Amino acid sequence: MRLETVRQILDCRVLVGDDRLDGEVSLGCGADLMSDVLAFIKPNALLLTGLSNVQSVRTADIAGARAIVYVRGKLPDKEAIELAKETGIVLLATRFLMFEACGKLYAHGLRGGSELQEGFSDVGGAPLRSTV
Repeated sequence: MRLETVRQILDCRVLVGDDRLDGEVSLGCGADLMSDVLAFIKPNALLLTGLSNVQSVRTADIAGARAIVYVRGKLPDKEAIELAKETGIVLLATRFLMFEACGKLYAHGLRGGSELQEGFSDVGGAPLRSTV
């Protein structure tokens, strides 16, 4: 999905990278816990989060994410904006709650990382068993 499409669907404000909205993301990940992001995100992803400090950009950079959408009307701090400029990560902001934002993107065809792999596993690669 093109980042411009993400911007339109979520009515985002572009904070960093308005010249890179033609870039594509292949999947989405919604999380406020950056350890979850590192455990489950795949390269070329879109990260949706309410964590608006520099740690969100550092995590996205390490994980190979292309862009971050800050949800719930949150805006990143100055340090996060500067790091995003340095690393080339696009920053967007939306007023939608994370659940709504993820749902809207999913309804428009953006999928999560779990749909790209066989089953679920924990960080160490052990299969997770369903309790239902």
